[in-house]
Amino acid sequence: MFIEPIVKKFEATTGIQTEVVAAGTGELLKRIEAESSNPLGDVMWGGTLSVLDPSKKFFEAYRSPEASALVDEAKVADDKMTGFTLVPSVIMVNTKLIGNIKVEGYQDLLNPALKGKIAFADPSKSSSSFEHIVNMLYAMGKGDPEKGWGYVQDLAKNLGGKLLSGSSAVYKGVADGEYTVGLTFEEGAATYVKSKAPVKIVYMSEGVISKADGTAIIKGAKNLENAKKFIDFVSSKETQTMIAADLNRRSVRKDVPPGEGLLPLSKIKLIQDNTEVVNKSKRQWLEKFKDIYTSL
Repeated sequence: MFIEPIVKKFEATTGIQTEVVAAGTGELLKRIEAESSNPLGDVMWGGTLSVLDPSKKFFEAYRSPEASALVDEAKVADDKMTGFTLVPSVIMVNTKLIGNIKVEGYQDLLNPALKGKIAFADPSKSSSSFEHIVNMLYAMGKGDPEKGWGYVQDLAKNLGGKLLSGSSAVYKGVADGEYTVGLTFEEGAATYVKSKAPVKIVYMSEGVISKADGTAIIKGAKNLENAKKFIDFVSSKETQTMIAADLNRRSVRKDVPPGEGLLPLSKIKLIQDNTEVVNKSKRQWLEKFKDIYTSL
Protein backbone atom coordinates (compact mmCIF):
# COMPACT_ATOMS: atom_id res chain seq x y z
CA MET A 1 0.00 0.00 0.00
CA PHE A 2 1.29 3.47 -0.92
CA ILE A 3 0.73 4.94 2.55
CA GLU A 4 2.53 2.24 4.56
CA PRO A 5 6.15 3.42 4.11
CA ILE A 6 5.13 6.99 4.93
CA VAL A 7 3.29 5.97 8.10
CA LYS A 8 6.20 3.77 9.20
CA LYS A 9 8.65 6.61 8.69
CA PHE A 10 6.39 9.04 10.56
CA GLU A 11 6.15 6.66 13.52
CA ALA A 12 9.91 6.03 13.55
CA THR A 13 10.74 9.74 13.26
CA THR A 14 8.25 11.12 15.80
CA GLY A 15 7.51 8.18 18.10
CA ILE A 16 3.79 8.79 17.51
CA GLN A 17 1.76 5.61 17.00
CA THR A 18 -0.69 5.86 14.12
CA GLU A 19 -3.87 3.96 13.36
CA VAL A 20 -4.89 4.02 9.69
CA VAL A 21 -8.49 3.55 8.58
CA ALA A 22 -8.39 2.74 4.86
CA ALA A 23 -11.53 3.39 2.80
CA GLY A 24 -12.74 5.34 -0.22
CA THR A 25 -12.68 9.12 -0.04
CA GLY A 26 -16.47 9.44 -0.14
CA GLU A 27 -16.92 6.88 2.62
CA LEU A 28 -14.39 8.60 4.87
CA LEU A 29 -15.95 12.03 4.35
CA LYS A 30 -19.37 10.64 5.27
CA ARG A 31 -17.87 9.16 8.43
CA ILE A 32 -16.23 12.45 9.38
CA GLU A 33 -19.56 14.22 8.98
CA ALA A 34 -21.41 11.57 11.01
CA GLU A 35 -18.81 11.80 13.79
CA SER A 36 -18.55 15.60 13.75
CA SER A 37 -19.90 16.00 17.30
CA ASN A 38 -17.36 13.47 18.60
CA PRO A 39 -14.52 12.98 16.05
CA LEU A 40 -12.85 9.58 16.16
CA GLY A 41 -10.16 10.56 13.64
CA ASP A 42 -7.52 13.28 13.58
CA VAL A 43 -6.47 13.59 9.93
CA MET A 44 -8.21 13.10 6.59
CA TRP A 45 -5.60 11.87 4.10
CA GLY A 46 -6.53 11.43 0.43
CA GLY A 47 -8.91 12.72 -2.20
CA THR A 48 -8.19 15.73 -4.39
CA LEU A 49 -8.51 19.18 -2.83
CA SER A 50 -11.55 19.81 -5.05
CA VAL A 51 -13.25 16.64 -3.75
CA LEU A 52 -12.44 17.57 -0.15
CA ASP A 53 -13.57 21.18 -0.59
CA PRO A 54 -17.35 20.66 -0.01
CA SER A 55 -16.52 19.04 3.37
CA LYS A 56 -14.10 21.68 4.62
CA LYS A 57 -16.48 22.90 7.35
CA PHE A 58 -15.43 19.69 9.14
CA PHE A 59 -11.72 20.61 8.92
CA GLU A 60 -9.48 22.71 11.15
CA ALA A 61 -7.46 25.58 9.64
CA TYR A 62 -3.72 24.92 9.89
CA ARG A 63 -0.83 26.49 8.00
CA SER A 64 2.25 24.33 8.20
CA PRO A 65 5.72 25.95 8.47
CA GLU A 66 6.44 23.97 5.26
CA ALA A 67 3.70 25.85 3.34
CA SER A 68 6.06 28.43 1.83
CA ALA A 69 7.87 25.65 -0.06
CA LEU A 70 4.69 24.28 -1.64
CA VAL A 71 3.40 25.04 -5.15
CA ASP A 72 0.26 27.18 -5.35
CA GLU A 73 -1.90 24.20 -6.41
CA ALA A 74 -1.20 22.59 -3.01
CA LYS A 75 -2.49 25.51 -0.94
CA VAL A 76 -5.98 26.82 -0.22
CA ALA A 77 -6.80 30.33 0.93
CA ASP A 78 -8.34 29.39 4.27
CA ASP A 79 -5.67 26.76 5.16
CA LYS A 80 -8.35 24.10 5.77
CA MET A 81 -6.46 21.64 3.53
CA THR A 82 -2.86 21.08 2.41
CA GLY A 83 -1.87 19.40 -0.83
CA PHE A 84 0.09 16.18 -0.48
CA THR A 85 1.03 15.15 -4.04
CA LEU A 86 0.19 16.37 -7.54
CA VAL A 87 -1.84 13.96 -9.65
CA PRO A 88 -1.93 14.81 -13.38
CA SER A 89 -4.22 12.87 -15.70
CA VAL A 90 -2.24 11.06 -18.42
CA ILE A 91 -2.50 8.59 -21.29
CA MET A 92 -0.57 5.34 -20.78
CA VAL A 93 0.67 3.63 -23.95
CA ASN A 94 1.88 0.06 -24.45
CA THR A 95 5.00 0.55 -26.58
CA LYS A 96 4.93 -3.02 -27.94
CA LEU A 97 1.35 -2.77 -29.22
CA ILE A 98 1.14 0.84 -30.43
CA GLY A 99 3.14 0.28 -33.63
CA ASN A 100 3.09 3.43 -35.79
CA ILE A 101 -0.17 4.79 -34.35
CA LYS A 102 0.43 8.35 -33.15
CA VAL A 103 -0.84 9.13 -29.65
CA GLU A 104 -0.04 12.64 -28.47
CA GLY A 105 -3.39 13.61 -27.01
CA TYR A 106 -7.10 12.99 -26.69
CA GLN A 107 -7.86 13.56 -30.39
CA ASP A 108 -5.59 10.65 -31.35
CA LEU A 109 -7.72 8.25 -29.27
CA LEU A 110 -10.49 8.58 -31.86
CA ASN A 111 -8.33 6.70 -34.39
CA PRO A 112 -10.45 3.72 -35.62
CA ALA A 113 -7.35 1.52 -35.24
CA LEU A 114 -7.71 1.91 -31.47
CA LYS A 115 -11.39 0.88 -31.28
CA GLY A 116 -11.85 -1.56 -28.40
CA LYS A 117 -8.18 -1.18 -27.41
CA ILE A 118 -8.61 1.78 -25.01
CA ALA A 119 -8.67 1.02 -21.27
CA PHE A 120 -11.06 3.32 -19.44
CA ALA A 121 -12.86 2.72 -16.15
CA ASP A 122 -16.43 3.59 -15.22
CA PRO A 123 -16.12 7.20 -13.98
CA SER A 124 -18.81 6.58 -11.35
CA LYS A 125 -16.48 3.99 -9.75
CA SER A 126 -13.04 5.41 -10.57
CA SER A 127 -11.89 8.85 -9.42
CA SER A 128 -9.09 8.85 -12.01
CA SER A 129 -11.62 8.24 -14.79
CA PHE A 130 -13.88 11.00 -13.51
CA GLU A 131 -10.88 13.36 -13.47
CA HIS A 132 -10.26 12.35 -17.10
CA ILE A 133 -13.87 13.23 -17.98
CA VAL A 134 -13.30 16.66 -16.40
CA ASN A 135 -9.97 17.00 -18.25
CA MET A 136 -11.60 16.04 -21.58
CA LEU A 137 -14.48 18.47 -21.15
CA TYR A 138 -12.18 21.40 -20.43
CA ALA A 139 -9.41 20.47 -22.91
CA MET A 140 -11.64 19.54 -25.85
CA GLY A 141 -14.17 22.27 -25.02
CA LYS A 142 -11.28 24.76 -24.98
CA GLY A 143 -12.17 25.90 -21.47
CA ASP A 144 -15.94 25.47 -21.80
CA PRO A 145 -16.90 22.01 -20.46
CA GLU A 146 -20.29 22.04 -22.19
CA LYS A 147 -18.49 22.17 -25.55
CA GLY A 148 -16.46 19.04 -24.75
CA TRP A 149 -19.34 16.55 -24.76
CA GLY A 150 -19.11 15.91 -28.51
CA TYR A 151 -15.62 14.54 -27.94
CA VAL A 152 -16.75 12.40 -24.98
CA GLN A 153 -19.45 10.88 -27.20
CA ASP A 154 -16.93 10.07 -29.95
CA LEU A 155 -14.52 8.53 -27.43
CA ALA A 156 -17.29 6.42 -25.87
CA LYS A 157 -17.97 4.94 -29.31
CA ASN A 158 -14.29 4.08 -29.74
CA LEU A 159 -14.20 2.20 -26.43
CA GLY A 160 -15.94 -0.60 -28.31
CA GLY A 161 -18.29 -1.48 -25.46
CA LYS A 162 -15.50 -1.95 -22.92
CA LEU A 163 -15.70 -0.07 -19.61
CA LEU A 164 -13.52 -1.32 -16.74
CA SER A 165 -14.51 -1.54 -13.09
CA GLY A 166 -11.69 0.47 -11.47
CA SER A 167 -8.52 2.52 -11.88
CA SER A 168 -6.11 -0.38 -11.32
CA ALA A 169 -7.71 -2.40 -14.14
CA VAL A 170 -6.71 0.39 -16.55
CA TYR A 171 -2.97 0.56 -15.89
CA LYS A 172 -2.68 -3.20 -15.35
CA GLY A 173 -4.58 -3.82 -18.59
CA VAL A 174 -2.18 -1.63 -20.58
CA ALA A 175 0.96 -3.00 -18.91
CA ASP A 176 -0.19 -6.61 -19.45
CA GLY A 177 -0.90 -5.98 -23.14
CA GLU A 178 -4.65 -6.41 -22.89
CA TYR A 179 -5.13 -2.81 -24.10
CA THR A 180 -2.97 -0.60 -26.31
CA VAL A 181 -3.67 2.66 -24.45
CA GLY A 182 -5.33 3.67 -21.21
CA LEU A 183 -6.66 6.78 -19.51
CA THR A 184 -5.26 6.90 -16.02
CA PHE A 185 -3.41 9.01 -13.45
CA GLU A 186 0.32 9.60 -13.50
CA GLU A 187 1.34 7.45 -10.53
CA GLY A 188 -0.38 4.36 -11.91
CA ALA A 189 1.54 4.65 -15.18
CA ALA A 190 4.82 5.78 -13.59
CA THR A 191 5.00 2.66 -11.42
CA TYR A 192 5.12 0.51 -14.56
CA VAL A 193 7.58 2.82 -16.34
CA LYS A 194 9.94 2.50 -13.38
CA SER A 195 9.61 -1.31 -13.36
CA LYS A 196 10.71 -1.31 -17.03
CA ALA A 197 7.36 -2.56 -18.36
CA PRO A 198 6.81 -1.80 -22.09
CA VAL A 199 4.84 1.38 -21.43
CA LYS A 200 5.25 5.12 -21.72
CA ILE A 201 3.42 8.18 -20.41
CA VAL A 202 1.81 10.71 -22.75
CA TYR A 203 0.73 14.12 -21.45
CA MET A 204 -2.22 15.24 -23.57
CA SER A 205 -1.23 17.92 -26.09
CA GLU A 206 -4.65 19.57 -25.71
CA GLY A 207 -3.96 20.21 -22.02
CA VAL A 208 -3.47 18.40 -18.72
CA ILE A 209 -5.25 19.10 -15.45
CA SER A 210 -2.96 18.38 -12.50
CA LYS A 211 -4.88 18.09 -9.24
CA ALA A 212 -3.37 18.07 -5.76
CA ASP A 213 -4.66 15.41 -3.44
CA GLY A 214 -4.79 16.51 0.13
CA THR A 215 -4.48 16.23 3.86
CA ALA A 216 -6.66 17.99 6.42
CA ILE A 217 -6.98 18.08 10.19
CA ILE A 218 -10.45 17.03 11.35
CA LYS A 219 -12.20 19.72 13.36
CA GLY A 220 -12.25 18.82 17.04
CA ALA A 221 -9.37 16.33 16.61
CA LYS A 222 -8.49 14.83 19.99
CA ASN A 223 -4.79 14.65 19.08
CA LEU A 224 -4.48 18.09 17.51
CA GLU A 225 -0.75 18.63 18.08
CA ASN A 226 0.10 15.20 16.67
CA ALA A 227 -2.15 15.89 13.68
CA LYS A 228 -0.20 19.09 13.00
CA LYS A 229 3.05 17.12 13.22
CA PHE A 230 1.70 14.70 10.62
CA ILE A 231 0.87 17.51 8.18
CA ASP A 232 4.35 18.98 8.72
CA PHE A 233 5.94 15.57 8.22
CA VAL A 234 4.23 14.68 4.94
CA SER A 235 4.95 18.21 3.62
CA SER A 236 8.65 18.11 4.56
CA LYS A 237 11.39 18.02 1.96
CA GLU A 238 12.65 14.64 3.20
CA THR A 239 9.26 12.92 2.94
CA GLN A 240 8.38 14.60 -0.35
CA THR A 241 11.74 13.50 -1.80
CA MET A 242 10.94 9.90 -0.81
CA ILE A 243 7.48 10.23 -2.39
CA ALA A 244 9.00 11.41 -5.70
CA ALA A 245 12.02 9.09 -5.80
CA ASP A 246 10.55 5.87 -4.41
CA LEU A 247 6.76 6.04 -4.57
CA ASN A 248 6.21 7.33 -8.14
CA ARG A 249 4.21 10.39 -7.15
CA ARG A 250 4.82 14.03 -8.02
CA SER A 251 5.86 16.23 -5.12
CA VAL A 252 3.96 19.39 -4.15
CA ARG A 253 7.22 21.09 -3.17
CA LYS A 254 9.02 23.55 -5.43
CA ASP A 255 12.41 22.18 -4.34
CA VAL A 256 11.79 18.48 -5.13
CA PRO A 257 12.24 17.38 -8.77
CA PRO A 258 9.90 14.84 -10.42
CA GLY A 259 10.81 11.17 -10.27
CA GLU A 260 12.10 8.92 -13.04
CA GLY A 261 10.15 9.09 -16.31
CA LEU A 262 8.08 12.14 -15.32
CA LEU A 263 8.24 15.41 -17.24
CA PRO A 264 8.79 18.64 -15.29
CA LEU A 265 5.53 20.57 -14.97
CA SER A 266 7.13 23.37 -17.01
CA LYS A 267 7.16 21.04 -20.05
CA ILE A 268 3.50 20.01 -19.75
CA LYS A 269 0.65 22.08 -21.17
CA LEU A 270 -1.30 22.62 -17.95
CA ILE A 271 -4.90 23.80 -17.97
CA GLN A 272 -7.32 24.61 -15.15
CA ASP A 273 -10.84 23.51 -14.41
CA ASN A 274 -13.33 25.38 -12.23
CA THR A 275 -13.65 23.55 -8.91
CA GLU A 276 -17.00 25.12 -8.11
CA VAL A 277 -18.46 24.12 -11.49
CA VAL A 278 -17.03 20.58 -11.27
CA ASN A 279 -18.37 19.97 -7.74
CA LYS A 280 -21.79 21.33 -8.67
CA SER A 281 -21.93 19.35 -11.93
CA LYS A 282 -20.39 16.02 -10.88
CA ARG A 283 -23.63 14.05 -10.47
CA GLN A 284 -25.09 15.47 -13.68
CA TRP A 285 -21.90 14.76 -15.66
CA LEU A 286 -21.77 11.16 -14.43
CA GLU A 287 -25.39 10.67 -15.46
CA LYS A 288 -24.69 12.23 -18.85
CA PHE A 289 -21.73 9.94 -19.46
CA LYS A 290 -23.84 6.92 -18.42
CA ASP A 291 -26.59 7.98 -20.85
CA ILE A 292 -24.08 8.39 -23.68
CA TYR A 293 -22.39 5.06 -23.02
CA THR A 294 -25.53 2.99 -22.55
CA SER A 295 -27.21 4.43 -25.66
CA LEU A 296 -24.42 3.36 -28.02
